[in-house]
Amino acid sequence: MEQVLEYFGVVTGLLYLLLEIRQHKAMWVVGFLTSLVYVFVFFFSKIYADMGLNIYYVAISIYGFWKWTQTDKTADKEKPASETILYRPITWPLFGGIALAILSIYGLLYYVLHNFTDSPIPMGDAFTTSVGIVATWMLARRIIEHWIFWVIVNFVSVYLYYLRGLYPTMFLYICYAILAVAGYYTWKKKGINREQI
Repeated sequence: MEQVLEYFGVVTGLLYLLLEIRQHKAMWVVGFLTSLVYVFVFFFSKIYADMGLNIYYVAISIYGFWKWTQTDKTADKEKPASETILYRPITWPLFGGIALAILSIYGLLYYVLHNFTDSPIPMGDAFTTSVGIVATWMLARRIIEHWIFWVIVNFVSVYLYYLRGLYPTMFLYICYAILAVAGYYTWKKKGINREQI
């Protein structure tokens, strides 16, 4: 059963990322399903912070869907909303806040994982989870640099999933990393900087 769930998560995870690159609102629905499946996959693999991260993803999928629905109403009126890629760049003050949030979440997660669980990889698990929480918030706000955060998280995750023997998920995260690079360039090339509208 665990393996069936993992393969289902891989398929829906790839679909999610393809929809994210195109900024299609349905990505939030697919992301909701993928995250729900991975709550169980990571629980069985004792990757507890990533399990918690996927609980967060389930919740933020609802927020992201709502937020993108609101933003679509202000999209470029000459194109259908489904064809418009809107983004905003990160600012230095926002980057400082993001860095502080990541460090705070990381410290808390590492402490809990190291002292209160049987997690075999507390440092890596805390890192990917803390950056993932913040990167998903950045995505919901359409901050283009979220892609860069995902490239880093995905490559670290590949190594962690290799250590835990989650080979289909490892493959998924290799694809995630490659597609995150493609996503950044797609948004940059085809997107509209909302600050210039």
